[in-house]
Amino acid sequence: MKLRFLLVGTILGLALVGTAAAQPGRSRNVHAAATQSPSPTPTPLPALGTQATDAPPSPVAIDVGKTVATTPWSIVALLTMLTLLPAIMLAMTPFVRLLVIFHFLRQALGTQTIPTNQTLIGLCIFLTYFVMQPVGATVYAKAVVPLEKGKISVVVALERGAEPVKEFMLRYAREKDLALFVELSKEPRPQKPMDLSMRVVIPAYIISELKVGFQIGAVLFLPFLVIDMAVASITTSMGMMQLPPVVISTPLKILVFVMADGWNLLVGAILRSFY
Repeated sequence: MKLRFLLVGTILGLALVGTAAAQPGRSRNVHAAATQSPSPTPTPLPALGTQATDAPPSPVAIDVGKTVATTPWSIVALLTMLTLLPAIMLAMTPFVRLLVIFHFLRQALGTQTIPTNQTLIGLCIFLTYFVMQPVGATVYAKAVVPLEKGKISVVVALERGAEPVKEFMLRYAREKDLALFVELSKEPRPQKPMDLSMRVVIPAYIISELKVGFQIGAVLFLPFLVIDMAVASITTSMGMMQLPPVVISTPLKILVFVMADGWNLLVGAILRSFY
């Protein structure tokens, strides 16, 4: 064991001596290379009174009043429209009527979560697109295309685009609701319906759509209410007090609705009310 420790110590001592001997030669080489390397030439400074040859770019003037068909303004308009899209769908389209009717139908059938809310909202969105597609095509042709070409300003485009939408809403808004909001807004009585402002037309249209939706929903409830009453009276007369009538009436209502092809009849009746 002592012999092993002596060998290891001898090897370590030789290694340290070799590294110490190599360091002076390496330092001399580094010093020689440093003395032989040329010194960097200083960059000459520009003389006083001289000006740079490259002039700064002149600012680009944008005539906002003439046209706004530029990329930044298009992005701003797009983001604004995306932010207001849910409110526009609820306020200026048949989306409210459709959603109210389908929720009444689900309550009448007794299926609390089937179809799901996502399914009903998706169906309402595509039915709304089906109804509003002609109006959207008219707005695009009258307002969007001239705005993209720079022929009109944003204000004129909004005025042109609002006309088809206002005409659509006035077609289904009740005169009683329009008169109510004209009275509350203290506006002068218009000579024709198209002279009404959007602050009068939009709330009147929403109230009218809610009324129509509740009317159709009440009519949908009647046949299913008859089934509920019949099942409840039969189970009570048979002495089945512990059996809830919903357990029997719900499958019967679904069966009647499917046998009558209820989705086809309901959606067809709703869409025909807009044409």
